[in-house]
Amino acid sequence: MIHSDHIMSAPKPGVFPLILTLDANGIPHRWITWQHACFYYAKDQIAWTAGERAFTVLGGYNRVSGERSQIVASSIVAIRGKAMGMRAFSQVPPLNNRELFHRDRYLCAYCGGILPASRLTRDHVIPFSRRGRDTWMNVVTACRSCNERKSDRTPELANMELLYLPYVPNRAEYLILTNRRILADQMEFLAQHVPAQSRLHQAA
Repeated sequence: MIHSDHIMSAPKPGVFPLILTLDANGIPHRWITWQHACFYYAKDQIAWTAGERAFTVLGGYNRVSGERSQIVASSIVAIRGKAMGMRAFSQVPPLNNRELFHRDRYLCAYCGGILPASRLTRDHVIPFSRRGRDTWMNVVTACRSCNERKSDRTPELANMELLYLPYVPNRAEYLILTNRRILADQMEFLAQHVPAQSRLHQAA
């Protein structure tokens, strides 16, 4: 987690942190770039804000007053007119290895080793050969050695106990998993919406 308070007139790509958007009811929606955030501010589509100042963008000077225009953006913004509802908030996020390893804190579900992503694999608890599916509820992080040892067997048949159970991350947790530069106030806000079984709570 990082703190940021940038002031620039011509920002370079990647300099500003991503802004967390919410719907009008305060439900986490998605990450947007500073350019997209400036669009919402310029169009007066910000319903309300939370968190600290994320950045300030300076514009041109007013010929009459001599004052310089600026947009001061908060790290968390609610967008007017957007309403997701709890059903949309609970939709299953797409599954990929990067977010899977983040969900499991880079911990092998069988030996307990914490390893870099290059040494980890996606293991299907119930293998494809036994009609297992490629879903959040049937996959865990496993080191290559444990995955090879387990092969196409279930943990029970391989005599390999699972150290933790798989679960489906909700949108709030998925937003945490997909952003490498989360500001402290954004993390604090999202953590309030993370499911109780999340290993993010255990790591806190």
